[in-house]
Amino acid sequence: MVFDCDGVLVDSERISVEIDRRVLAQLGWALTREEIIHRFVGRSDAHFRAEVEAHLGRDLDDDWVRPFDAWYREAFARDLVAVPGVEAALDVIDLDTCVASSGSHDKIRRSLTLTGLLPRFAGRIFSADDVRDGKPAPDLFLHAAARLGVAPERCVVIEDSRFGVQAARTAGMRVLGYAGGITPVEWLAEEGATVFTDMRDLPALLDTV
Repeated sequence: MVFDCDGVLVDSERISVEIDRRVLAQLGWALTREEIIHRFVGRSDAHFRAEVEAHLGRDLDDDWVRPFDAWYREAFARDLVAVPGVEAALDVIDLDTCVASSGSHDKIRRSLTLTGLLPRFAGRIFSADDVRDGKPAPDLFLHAAARLGVAPERCVVIEDSRFGVQAARTAGMRVLGYAGGITPVEWLAEEGATVFTDMRDLPALLDTV
């Protein structure tokens, strides 16, 4: 069973989108909240940087994000919580689990530590940094399955972004789309996910996919 992190285990997307909006404005690219969700939620940091560079028509310095790191860290430290109901769901799910996220290893571990979820996944955390192509490519999910010795068709992925759903389906995995956060239900349904909006319903849904 493969969990995305942001928006599935930790309620971070609401925070990140607002900080992303401030960062992009500072760089000279004014986007609405909805535009940021459509373009970037579920994608890797490398994709974010590439899109910014394409829009600006210039390369960013290697340490371009350093001035903004404190914005994210302070907001996460102050406001980040686990997705409502996810701990109760994890308590009753009797399956092997792992995390496969578009975030960096440092970001994933920090988020899971802040919310108290890290011990549940220690040693079974995979990042887009581990593979060549991030979501919507299937590489990350296939990497996680291979590392855990599980065939893709036996995996169930829990995702909250359309790019993540695309990646899971391309990997040949079953996918449940969590729409209790900021991603519209129709985006996940259109990509072929079985959609749910309450994480407490997750254990019962596992028998339906």
